[in-house]
Amino acid sequence: MWRYLLRRILHSLGVIFAAVAIVFAVGRLVGDPVRIVLGIEASEERVAEVRSQLNLDSPIPEQFGSYIWNAAQGNLGVSFWQDVPALSLVLERLPATFLLAGVAVLFAVPLGLVLGLIAASRPGSLIDRAVSVISLSAVSIVEFWIALVLILVVAVQLGILPTSGFRSWEYVILPALALAYKPMGRTAQMTRSSILEELSKPYVRALVARGIPQKRIIGVHALKNAALPIITVTGDDIAQLLTGAIVIEVVFGWPGIGSLMMQAFERRDLPLVEASVLVIVIVIVVMNLLIDLAYIALNPKIRL
Repeated sequence: MWRYLLRRILHSLGVIFAAVAIVFAVGRLVGDPVRIVLGIEASEERVAEVRSQLNLDSPIPEQFGSYIWNAAQGNLGVSFWQDVPALSLVLERLPATFLLAGVAVLFAVPLGLVLGLIAASRPGSLIDRAVSVISLSAVSIVEFWIALVLILVVAVQLGILPTSGFRSWEYVILPALALAYKPMGRTAQMTRSSILEELSKPYVRALVARGIPQKRIIGVHALKNAALPIITVTGDDIAQLLTGAIVIEVVFGWPGIGSLMMQAFERRDLPLVEASVLVIVIVIVVMNLLIDLAYIALNPKIRL
């Protein structure tokens, strides 16, 4: 187990290092970073000052080494927009993004499991076809369209919930529902297919012959054996919630990392953009590592 865990940690560190290298390269290959930040109308004196501030007047290998060393120490530069360390701005927004993603998970996973179990218990029925339509639409429709529909119907026409911002608990419901729709559909699809596959196996026929009720067979025995692929898809969806949250946060004016990154793009704040991207990558890598550890608990054979 410890060898597997060490291997996964080293792999995660390699992914983070690759992400840092890519962010460094993109920030310097898309054009002159100083001109991107200041614009073409900036004076040469100001350009030279910012170039020295960003350590862009050194050779590329020296810049990369300095960038890696500073990133390892949590120093990702100073935001040009707010003149404070970029990492601190990102970390201030991180709890709001976690809150949004967490509520979305609370919506998506239970609903997806329930819909998948209901569909698997009645294959070919009207309920099964309805669940298939719902789950297929969920994985096919982009998040921002769902967000706009929810705002138009629930917030504007019905006036039940607020449209944007974050002041109390009701402000999180609409963005969380918009963010949860796609993972809910994928979880329902995977639950249905995995349960149906388990129901075709010999041990299920043995349980039926012993008189075990169908609800217990599906909800206990089949679901336990089908948990690994369901967790795989669910874990992948949870990791992708952070990238999907970027669009949702902008649409709903949610004060998270996604809206902060878009504001940084608009203001050409390169250090803040780089800090936002790196924090999102690190969070996704850590979440994938935790999912791998969950695999070990569910399937000890993975340790081998």
